[in-house]
Amino acid sequence: MTELNHAPLLIDVAGIELTPADRRRLANPHVGGVIHFTRNWQDRAQMTALNAEIKAIRPDLLICVDHEGGRVQRFRTDGFTRLPSMRSLGELWMRDALRATQVATAAGQVLAGELRACGVDFSFAPVLDLDYGGSSVIGDRSFHRDPRVVALLAKSVMHGMLQMGMRNCGKHFPGHGFVQADSHVEIPVDKRSLKAILADDARPYDWLAGTLAAVMPAHVIYPKVDKRPAGFSEKWLKDILRQRFAFDGVVFSDDLSMEAGRYIDGELLSYADAVLAALAAGCDLALLCNQSIGEGRPLDEMLDGFTAAAANGRWQGDAASEARRRSLLPGDGALDWQALTASTRYVQAQRLLAGAQSRKGRTGS
Repeated sequence: MTELNHAPLLIDVAGIELTPADRRRLANPHVGGVIHFTRNWQDRAQMTALNAEIKAIRPDLLICVDHEGGRVQRFRTDGFTRLPSMRSLGELWMRDALRATQVATAAGQVLAGELRACGVDFSFAPVLDLDYGGSSVIGDRSFHRDPRVVALLAKSVMHGMLQMGMRNCGKHFPGHGFVQADSHVEIPVDKRSLKAILADDARPYDWLAGTLAAVMPAHVIYPKVDKRPAGFSEKWLKDILRQRFAFDGVVFSDDLSMEAGRYIDGELLSYADAVLAALAAGCDLALLCNQSIGEGRPLDEMLDGFTAAAANGRWQGDAASEARRRSLLPGDGALDWQALTASTRYVQAQRLLAGAQSRKGRTGS
């Protein structure tokens, strides 16, 4: 066994406070974190209390959320700022590139500052997919069609997040923007060559490899590279991301409950087997979302199956992978809400965001 207990599973909880089943699952030594959804939100006081409950079970649990801005923002009330879509930042870039980087940095500061003030450690942002105009699932979550604009605006958002003590996650490697299918409900297939993908969609990952703290692969099959989706592909995760791009941060699987999340070679895997396959391909952490609702039987079956696999040698912990997970935990120093909203950095960031929204309204763009 490794010195550090390797905890590669990221799960969700059922509601706005922990149930006995939630507490039991979070105490499982293989669970390394929690992902929140809108159903877990009531207000800031409740979210702060919920996260304190989670940390009381294990302080090293990584508390995460999908909170990008635009239409993917889980918390929108009780003082939370409505963050701009990433596409709006790309549109601003076309009018005033310098202003766009300033506003992007401000968006990262507000995003991370508000989340950390409520006890959230980490957000799965920013999106690095290119905007080809045909993907309904990506759409305005993308900054731009040009990978250079995407990389520069993403770096600004990431800088703002880091200033507030939060790491980042680029997604969905090597690119989800070209395919029109929604991987939540079907399996997208991108038939382009490796050369074409590396020259375009994957460029932001190459350019930002030394800056990205984490990467999430796409639930997309690129058959000219590998018959397996990127999140289950050693070619994409180990050969290209780790070796070719020299990325040394955390690799998350995307949600393994999604329709494309557990098909390998045409076979629908159990949740436990999908987790094992993602980890074997090179993921450090595997996500299983929205399975705690009701009795949570699928989540318990996954946890039991994974525990059995670990006991019989089908999975072994890895100290380097666990160290990468822990690297995403923020240090001390998060401001509470009152201190945050009084801080000069936050006030200036809010002013920049408000100014950008006001200019957008006047120009009608």
